[in-house]
Amino acid sequence: MTKTVNFTPLKDRVLIKRVDQEERSPGGIIIPDTAKEKPVEGVVLAVGPGVRDDGGTLHPLDVKKGDKVLFAKWGGNEVKIEGEEYTILKESDILGILNK
Repeated sequence: MTKTVNFTPLKDRVLIKRVDQEERSPGGIIIPDTAKEKPVEGVVLAVGPGVRDDGGTLHPLDVKKGDKVLFAKWGGNEVKIEGEEYTILKESDILGILNK
């Protein structure tokens, strides 16, 4: 189930909630928070309307609310909305959509 957030991105921006990493390595070692890498997987919670070309035609985004996506590790801007941490990215920073 996708969480509803009181936020609408502008143009080609996307609001993403990062998916937490496993706290154990494949070998069963517990990974402390300080050693964890930033996750590069997230769920799209909101999308902007798209971008307009020089002729004024609106081109909607390829991603939609609820899509599970991969994105650049250090991409986007981290923000807090209603006490929760999110990432705002341009659609071009999203590497791909994970198929279910």
